[in-house]
Amino acid sequence: MGVFTYIDESTSVIPPPRLFKALVLEADTLIPKIAPHSVKSAEIVEGDGGVGSIKKISFGEGSHYSYVKHRIDGLDKVNFVYSYSLVEGDALSDKVEKISYEIKLVASADGGSIIKSTSNYHTTGDVEIKEEDVKAGKEKATGLFKLIENYLVANPDAYN
Repeated sequence: MGVFTYIDESTSVIPPPRLFKALVLEADTLIPKIAPHSVKSAEIVEGDGGVGSIKKISFGEGSHYSYVKHRIDGLDKVNFVYSYSLVEGDALSDKVEKISYEIKLVASADGGSIIKSTSNYHTTGDVEIKEEDVKAGKEKATGLFKLIENYLVANPDAYN
């Protein structure tokens, strides 16, 4: 088994507390509302929503995948850090055992956020994951993030 790590950093005009609330704490209701073509539903299927809980994400009809299950590995509401692992679903293959993610939001000098994300691909055997293999997933995640950010800009009273 190998582990391949990808690190990304981006920025947002939204401050960390508000962005974390929308992007992490309230994402199960917000994303299906603003992007039903991407995410049909999100629900906790095991646990209370805290660390160790399992969340099932069902994708919209235009997706290549039908669902995934995430295990919440860490949730730090004070420091705006969220980590989870994709542990089941048709986005995984016989080449990838699981994918672990960590998202950390840091205040930027302009009042917005710096979003630091790390993805760890745990592969089976000596399979190697290349940057282009994860590019499509990163593009979809970036598109979804921009939808959330645009929603927050257009609705300044939401998720305060």
